Amino acid sequence: MSAATLLNGPAHAMAAALRRRELSASALVEASLARIDATDGRVNAFTHRSADRALARAAALDALLAAGDAATQALPLLGVPFAVKNLFDIEGIATLAGSKIERDAAPAVRDGLLVRRMEEAGAVLVGALNMDEYAYGFTTENSHEGPTRNPHDLSRISGGSSGGSAAAVAAGQVPLTLGSDTNGSIRVPSSLCGVFGLKPTFGRLPRSGSYPFVASLDHLGPFGRDACDLALAYDALQGFDAGDPGCVARPHEAAASTLDDAARMTRKLRIGILGGWFHDLALPEARSAVAAVAAALGATQRVEWPEVARGRAAAFLITNAEGAALHLPDLKTRAQDFEPLSRDRFLAGALLPAPWVQQAQRVRHWFARQAARSFEDFDLLLAPATPCVAPAIGTEWLDLNGQRLPARPSLGLLAQPVSCIGLPVCTVPVWNGSLPVGVQLVAAPWREDRVLAAAQVLQAAGVARSPVAALA
Repeated sequence: MSAATLLNGPAHAMAAALRRRELSASALVEASLARIDATDGRVNAFTHRSADRALARAAALDALLAAGDAATQALPLLGVPFAVKNLFDIEGIATLAGSKIERDAAPAVRDGLLVRRMEEAGAVLVGALNMDEYAYGFTTENSHEGPTRNPHDLSRISGGSSGGSAAAVAAGQVPLTLGSDTNGSIRVPSSLCGVFGLKPTFGRLPRSGSYPFVASLDHLGPFGRDACDLALAYDALQGFDAGDPGCVARPHEAAASTLDDAARMTRKLRIGILGGWFHDLALPEARSAVAAVAAALGATQRVEWPEVARGRAAAFLITNAEGAALHLPDLKTRAQDFEPLSRDRFLAGALLPAPWVQQAQRVRHWFARQAARSFEDFDLLLAPATPCVAPAIGTEWLDLNGQRLPARPSLGLLAQPVSCIGLPVCTVPVWNGSLPVGVQLVAAPWREDRVLAAAQVLQAAGVARSPVAALA
């Protein structure tokens, strides 16, 4: 199989082919770089390409393989090209976080921790990816770098804020990427671009060496072509780091090794379908995707979380306030260099009274306790990841079952209530004609194994799939 053909498949197949010496890491990385060159003028997923670094890393891996290095043979992501949202530090380049202001920053002196962990697992970094400015958005219509376009329909958005991360996988440029999720920024672009995405439990993966947005809400996680790829990346990324005060000291809990038993594990799960807010604000294509997943998993019971609107409102206030506090010096001196929409939201956050923010945190914790009760009766919950398929670039309003709502914030309507309480979620892509829409698989804290097992079962059944877009 040629490297270009292999690039359309999952990361685990690439690593296996390298272990069998069917091709070299250099050939695979060269194919990835060629795919980026051929397609990114239309998709605009990348803001930086690390070609020299990637080729040198691939050549070093090939030399180790040729020498019969057993440790290299055992690397789970051997030779796999990957890329990261441009809020991860990459040695030698400025960490842009989607902004104009950070172009003046000094280059990073070291790779971010999760970048290093991916390379320790054998992966090869090929570049940095476009995003909404400072991760504050759901569309990746970045006015500094240009919009990232949905590879399945270039007239549509990729979602955000990790839009470049989802689009690069959907376009077949790389099989694995890393992104961040504060209010839905992994799950929204996964849904709209038709790829698999994992938002782990809050505190599971360290955030050291990444540009923050909202410290009490930020998560980091992978995008991939299938559930196994997500599990391999998740396993590589785990591990406590004292440099991140939000990181929880838990033992390594391997997920990839459990997927062989995914069908049996999933059959034992009590699965519920989130209704109310998650049904009423979803369009028919999103409801249909949930119905397909529910049928495949044998789920029939509905469950409602109380006061979802209040939980989402609390997340909005916390996001506004913490984000504004982080950027207050630049808001005072360089307001004209922000994107207008993010600047105005940060300014609003700076004006929020402190008692409002305190109350928002109280509501958030109350909402988390109420939602946790559902896991007394269920092991897994299903909900749409977005209300609809990807809207056209420039869309200002969404009509959601009789409600006319602003498009940019409303794309996160169904993701934000889940992220503000830190639950693990795997988004699986379900297709409605020519466009995908994602379904969230939600579990209790620290049960990433359950969401990944269910994703594996759905993939095996053909309900969830992530084909490479036909761009060539």
